[in-house]
Amino acid sequence: MQDNSTLVIKNPANDEIIATLPKETEAGLQTILQNLRQGQKNWSQRTVQDRLDCIVKFGELILENKQELAAILTQETGKPITQSLNEIQGAQNRIVHLQANAIQWLSEESLVETGPTLEKIVYEPLGVIANISAWNFPYNVGFNVFLYALVAGNAVLYKPSEYAALTGLQFEKYLHEAGIPTDVFRCVIGDGRLGQQILEAPMDGYFFTGSYATGLHIAKAVAHKLVPLQLELGGKDALYVSDDVVDVKQAAISAAEGAFYNNGQSCCAVERIYVSDKIYEQFVADFVTEVKSYVVGDPTDIKTFIGPLTRQPQTALLNEQVADALDKGAQLKLGGKEIAGQGNFYYPTVLIECDNRMKVMQEESFGPIIGIQKVSSDEEAIACMQDTEYGLTAAVFSANEQRAMRILKEMNTGTVYWNCCDRVSPNVPWSGRKKSGLGATLSIQGIRAFVQPKAYHLRKL
Repeated sequence: MQDNSTLVIKNPANDEIIATLPKETEAGLQTILQNLRQGQKNWSQRTVQDRLDCIVKFGELILENKQELAAILTQETGKPITQSLNEIQGAQNRIVHLQANAIQWLSEESLVETGPTLEKIVYEPLGVIANISAWNFPYNVGFNVFLYALVAGNAVLYKPSEYAALTGLQFEKYLHEAGIPTDVFRCVIGDGRLGQQILEAPMDGYFFTGSYATGLHIAKAVAHKLVPLQLELGGKDALYVSDDVVDVKQAAISAAEGAFYNNGQSCCAVERIYVSDKIYEQFVADFVTEVKSYVVGDPTDIKTFIGPLTRQPQTALLNEQVADALDKGAQLKLGGKEIAGQGNFYYPTVLIECDNRMKVMQEESFGPIIGIQKVSSDEEAIACMQDTEYGLTAAVFSANEQRAMRILKEMNTGTVYWNCCDRVSPNVPWSGRKKSGLGATLSIQGIRAFVQPKAYHLRKL
């Protein structure tokens, strides 16, 4: 029986307990924070290159141990093993990005070099920051924050999701092995109670990835501190398939992968699809055929594309969205219910003849479910895509670049895609609008997010 002092980790594929971890105590948290504050002072005095060398070594260690690390990730989250390996390998591009840009973007800038008063900007670390992270892509979203924060000279208190705690401990292990001091990065284990204690602690910045509801709570809890806050929250990401796509079948295949990769448990997964009425029937047929081909089952099998949901309570939300859609006139083409037996399995679900009155087209699903709606024009598609409280991504599939760009310009989202979707690159900022969050990670914005500028006015007498 679980008590308040331990965190029980279960395998979502078979409900077996795979670990029992001690939760961090409030007194222990205070000691860790004191050590981090002292360690950060020493860490910030090292050169950017020194700090970057440690991060590069960390990346090498992760790749050397990727098979074991992928197995851990799959066991605790249910992510199919091939997708776990893809995430671990793909997240390395953050380190490549830092190698190419960190020194330049963290160096002081001389703005006025002649005249009586010289002017320059020096970028100083924030101090000790809290990284409250997510379970769905712990490598990607974690690397977006703690690697950039460390290179910038900060100390990091890292709280992984309780559904990816074992992976969080692996981050700590290999960061320390790579040369990051133990008083510069610490992973703390716990649930929402620990999260609340972190919100009440004297941190120099908060960086959270998760749901809108939790993000809003964090924003309210730390507002009075007037410290940097970044929130990477959810989305209800729309895809419009126009009538001029070159290959309808390929568009359907790409859209399906964007919707169902990682079981749809991605903030930038395609969550609603609008299709021109001229190709609607063919698109739906090709889409359903593609989804039927997905192997559902044991996430340790390299053939599996759909594993279990990481969180069992999500099945109730999916059932509610299905029932609501059917009640309002949608048709169920595939799935629509849990798979009987052990684990948190849910059939890949496709709903057609949807409209924006339905919850499946308005509320974040975060699961293997998609609603497809027919539209008669670009203008109707734009109106439907704009009808959301979220603002993370939007995508258009079209053969006409000018047409696509006109539509994407109308999207109030942090990211837009033409003929692709569900994609993140370290070269450009990752940011959300409205209920999808505040601030940006990645790109120059993602490096500068972890420093504060100091302006120098220098006049010789």
